[in-house]
Amino acid sequence: MRVPDALLRHRVTIEPYLGDSAYGPQYGPPVPHVRALVAAATKQVRRATDGREVVSTAQVITAPGLDCPPGSRVTLPNGRVTSALSTAEHTAPGLPVPACTEVMCE
Repeated sequence: MRVPDALLRHRVTIEPYLGDSAYGPQYGPPVPHVRALVAAATKQVRRATDGREVVSTAQVITAPGLDCPPGSRVTLPNGRVTSALSTAEHTAPGLPVPACTEVMCE
């Protein structure tokens, strides 16, 4: 079971992080109008790439299968451009809980 589209009231743009080059971070082509539910809550999370602790100021819930690795550029509904700190796929096989992807944004 997927999270119902009716609950994903916001739209975000995702530019998947591809890696670093001599000219800085490289991103894939932007994927606009991704249906999402965005919450502006402050949570402390650990950055996986270098281990330092950072604060997440926005959480994005989307349908499962989103390609948004840590470091991806995320444009929120208010126009703020941020980066993904972590991405998690949530599933609960056998339970009546919808599957979704959660992206913690800086």
